[in-house]
Amino acid sequence: MGRDPKPFFSTNSFVFCCFPAQANFAPYFYDNGASSTNGNMALFSLSEDTPVGSHVYTLNGTDPEGDFVTYGISFESSSRNFFSIDPNFGNITLIEELDREREDEIEAIISISDGINRVSEKVLILVTDANDEAPQFINTPYIILVPEDTPAGSSIFKVQALDKDTGSGGSVTYFLQNLHSNKFTMDRHSGVLRISVGATLDYEKSRTHFITVLAKDGGGRLRGDYVVFSATTTITINVDDVQDTAPIFVGTPYYGYVYEDSHPGSEILTVVAVDGDRGNPNMVLYNFVNGSDEAFRINETTGAISVVVSPSQLKKEVYELRVQVSEVSSSGVLAAQVSTTVTIRVVDLNNHPPTFYGENGLQNMFELTMYEHPSEGEILRGLRITVNDSDQGANAKFNLRLVGAGGIFRVVPQTVLNEAQVTIIVENSAAIDFEKIKLLTFKAMDPDSGLWGEVKYSIYGAGAELFLIHPSAGIIYTQPWAALDAEVTSKYNFYVKAEDTEGKYSLAEVFVTVLDVNDHSPEFDENIQETTMVLGTPVKIEATDHDAEEPNNVVDYSIMQAEPANVFDINESTGEIRLKAFVHSLDIIHNITKNRDCTWSVLVQAKDRGSPSFSTTAVLKIDILDETLHRGPMAAFLMQTKDNPMKAVGVLAGVIAIMVVITVFISTAMFWRNKKSNKILPIRRVIRKRPSPPSRTIRAEWLKFKRSHAGDKFAVKDELPNENHNNNSLMFTPPPTAPALPPPPTPIPKISPTEWTVPTVSGSLTPKHTRKLLKEKALESPVQSALVSELKQKFEKKAMDNKPYF
Repeated sequence: MGRDPKPFFSTNSFVFCCFPAQANFAPYFYDNGASSTNGNMALFSLSEDTPVGSHVYTLNGTDPEGDFVTYGISFESSSRNFFSIDPNFGNITLIEELDREREDEIEAIISISDGINRVSEKVLILVTDANDEAPQFINTPYIILVPEDTPAGSSIFKVQALDKDTGSGGSVTYFLQNLHSNKFTMDRHSGVLRISVGATLDYEKSRTHFITVLAKDGGGRLRGDYVVFSATTTITINVDDVQDTAPIFVGTPYYGYVYEDSHPGSEILTVVAVDGDRGNPNMVLYNFVNGSDEAFRINETTGAISVVVSPSQLKKEVYELRVQVSEVSSSGVLAAQVSTTVTIRVVDLNNHPPTFYGENGLQNMFELTMYEHPSEGEILRGLRITVNDSDQGANAKFNLRLVGAGGIFRVVPQTVLNEAQVTIIVENSAAIDFEKIKLLTFKAMDPDSGLWGEVKYSIYGAGAELFLIHPSAGIIYTQPWAALDAEVTSKYNFYVKAEDTEGKYSLAEVFVTVLDVNDHSPEFDENIQETTMVLGTPVKIEATDHDAEEPNNVVDYSIMQAEPANVFDINESTGEIRLKAFVHSLDIIHNITKNRDCTWSVLVQAKDRGSPSFSTTAVLKIDILDETLHRGPMAAFLMQTKDNPMKAVGVLAGVIAIMVVITVFISTAMFWRNKKSNKILPIRRVIRKRPSPPSRTIRAEWLKFKRSHAGDKFAVKDELPNENHNNNSLMFTPPPTAPALPPPPTPIPKISPTEWTVPTVSGSLTPKHTRKLLKEKALESPVQSALVSELKQKFEKKAMDNKPYF
């Protein structure tokens, strides 16, 4: 304890002291808080509708030593560079458009550096959704086949539309856009299409239905606004025909004739019926219900009706046969049935000549003994003659006459129907003379009886090949192989010849008209699928019905559906389609639909007026253009006022009124200007355009030596021009200056020059010198003084009237 401790180091040992250098610590980012845009971008998210060029974030950090730091941001090589950065301040700017549906998160590497140390961090930036996507229907087009007997309320189809957005912007609800058609309903959430309660489909009335479905999203924010997107599609519903319609008779009513010379088994007429289900018709069978009395038979498959007994055995003149047609299903079971009435008339032929009967029956000769010269009008009572024709109706009508010496007797009656007693009356008593003739012979006969009444009929001509005629009855038939078609040939004409046994004949032209049956549907033109409508101008569709007659070939047009609805009108007779009156500009069209190309769909129907009626539908796509955009302002104005002519009239009246006001203004201005210019001396205006007059010296010399005459006794002194066109005269305007004179003649010696002046307002009148003394004396005469005074008065009067005096 008392000893000093040994030193730790020996005397020859070295001690090394290490003093470490000052450390440089790396910079670091600040942690950003919730919803912060300043720091290290942790938990940072950005909406996909952020505009390009926006400042979205600021990187912020520090260096422990307080050194200046710089910032950076980079991306993987496979990724787009969405952001740029200010390295000094850390401000991050969006330089690429974001699309959450394409890329919902972005990986970036941010860095901070103090010049020596660099720190990098990987961050994940979330791209949030904005309502920028519209619903889209999948598995289009929608074309379905629905049997027409589908019960009401049944589900027939389901549509589906997807929206790539999330939240309410990605939810989709469905609506039927053309609500005027109440045959169908749709569940707004599931998109299931059903037949409305109480509604039915009918193939015979409408074979196709077009409905428009609208899909809308739930709405959301987009660039600061709340927006809702939608999409539309069309469902084409083809109605499938089922056996639900009874057969239909074609060509009713039916009439037939049986002639007394017809043979048993002869065909009278044929009835025709077709299955009312035209899409897939079944076979039909015919049979009699009643009225045939076993005298007639009908072919159950063809509908041909024949007489099975001799016409003489027919007990009635008119038979009403009830024919029933039955539809046979595919399984062979009789289904729907319908019946109609066939009227058959028994027709008598003119094939029985009149027959004479006496008291004992059939008799061909009658004899009578009488005295001569009986009284005129006496009846030959010894004759008992009866005549009879066993034909019926008009065929039993015949005429009687006596063939022999004329004018002696007459027969009564002359016209007979069926049967009559024949009376012969004396008409000429003097002709009945025993001394002249002891025996008179006559025929009481029907000129149309016997051989004279036999007529044979024949037919010929260009249109006769499809027809034949009964040679004795004159009944015209169609050939068994003939097929008449009103659409091919609706009229035929040929000649019928009636000839007796003597070769005498007569011709008649027969015209046959084939009645049309409605067996064609209207057909649209091939180019109806798409057309262009200039705003304010209608477009026309046309369908042709190939039936031959009205009303079977008369077509009416209607709009079944349109997308959008209630925008178009159609003329049911001409097929002209035009926009409704309120649609008169493209702006209105754009407000109705977001379809910027202005292409709309219209379902049109063409329906004939036949019975039964047939119809055809077609979808017409209409491109709407505003032609005024390519014209001048006047054309645009005329197009805008096309449907409002009073507007154009008003504008035209306004233009005319403005023109009238301008014309009146100009006329008034010219009037006042001319009135003011009347104060300017017209001669002074002329003087400005003429050369300057000779100098006063030359003119004076000329005036001294010019020979004077009665009209030139005075000269007007010139005055300086007045720039204000005002001579400052209190009473009148001075006379105009005389025009320039010709060069003066050679001067002669003066003789007693005597000058005198007559004072005037504007100057003095100076007489001219004469070389003859006689002239000087004349100037001094009283006549000359009176002339000067008269001229002076006239001069002053003219000046007072403000009119120049010449």
